[in-house]
This record gives sequence, structure tokens and C-alpha cells, in this order.
Amino acid sequence: MTVTSPSSPPPAPRLPAPRPEASGTPKSLIVGTYERLRADIIAGRYAPGSRLRVEHLKTDYDVGAGTLREALGLLVSDALVLNRDQRGFWVADMSLDDFRDITETRVLLETSALRQSIAARDDDWEGDLSSAFHRLSRAEERLDNSQPATVLVNDWEECNRRFHHVLLARCPSHWTLHFLSILYRQAERYRRVALMHRPIGRDVHAEHRAVFEAAIAGKADEAADVTATHIRTTYAALVAYAKEHRITQLVPDSA
Repeated sequence: MTVTSPSSPPPAPRLPAPRPEASGTPKSLIVGTYERLRADIIAGRYAPGSRLRVEHLKTDYDVGAGTLREALGLLVSDALVLNRDQRGFWVADMSLDDFRDITETRVLLETSALRQSIAARDDDWEGDLSSAFHRLSRAEERLDNSQPATVLVNDWEECNRRFHHVLLARCPSHWTLHFLSILYRQAERYRRVALMHRPIGRDVHAEHRAVFEAAIAGKADEAADVTATHIRTTYAALVAYAKEHRITQLVPDSA
């Protein structure tokens, strides 16, 4: 392990990049296949625990076996796909226990990062946060006025990701932000289940507004508290839905 001095923090780690020079496959094709596969897994096209057979997928995605294995390797790094003893690839399972672990770890890290980000806020951060909240508000308005559909859910997810990203943008810890990006992406499958079923009595926009108003006012403790409640409410909503419908395995619905 290499130890760096506090005065020169390490850059944020990145997912292992494919090596087109070794495989002969253009990087853009590998990344494009990875993004398509990832979107389909999150949308529930491939159920948790199901096997991903290269011979079938290469026809569905119109790419070669080498490209698919490279893309699946990136999904293994995302922990969305498992490679079991080199015998093949499977979609990672989903469970309420797993989501609780993701939720509580995210609360721990995100509230700390948010306090640090607010402490280092400046005019540019406030402008970026106002813009991100406005875009998220518009996305939530469109979602509230129609039945959930893939394009609307994807638009909301991107605006939601941007809002939370900007909130934490002034946190000085690259490692904290890196681990939070992993947790956020892991939670995406679970968020989609909760979003598609719209639990009665929950106002997600009001939750986001409370976070925004506390953060923009520089009230770090209040912002951290409402953020923790916001993150945990998604878990609670999913638990309630699973109990009501006696669901033992969580599977994202295809919008």
C-alpha cells in the first residue's frame, strides 16, 4: 500500500478501463456495451441471480464475445455482476438486507461529506446547486404528472444523481466521494423499485426541497439530518412494499 501525504490527496479512483490495444476492440464499443448492459440490469431486463450467457448476449447486443467479456468485467467491478469461479457471469442478487447495508453506509458517509461540502461552499457551488435542484424539480413534476415510463425514470435518475453530486462537490475527500459513488450506483436498482411503486404518503420533492433549503442556507447539521431521513425513507418504503405484497425477492420492474 502506498501512503500519500495529507497535502497531496490521491485522485479519485476509476473503474478499471478496458484495454483495446490488447483485445483489438475499440474502447468506445466496450464502454457502449457496458452502459447498455448496465441499464438493462438496473431496469430489470435480467433478473437478480440470473445467468448472463455470453453466447446469447452477443446476439442481443450485436457484439463479439471478447467485447461482452470486457463489458461484463466492468460490471463485475460495479458489483452488479458476479463471476463465480470463472464459470460464467450472473446478475448480483438483491435483498432488503443488502439495501439496508447500502443505506446505512451511505448515510454515514454522505452526511459527513455534506457537512464538509457546506463548510467549503462558495458562490459557484450555490449556483450549481440551485441549477441542479431546478432541473430535479422539473423532472419530478414530469414524473408526478404521468405514469412511470423508462424515459421519465431515467431522466429523474440522472437529475437526482446530479443533485446529490453537486451537494457533495466541495467535500475534500476523494476517497469518500469515490465510495459514495459506488454506493449510489448500487442503490439505483432498489430506488427504481421504490420509484415505480410510488409509496403512498411520500413526497420525494418535498424531501429534496428540505435538503436544498438547508444546504443553500449553510445549515450543515439540518442538511445532514434531512439527508439521512431522505435516504432511509427509500429503504423504509421498499420494506413496506415488500411486506404488503409478500415479496421475498426484489426485482426491478421494466418501466
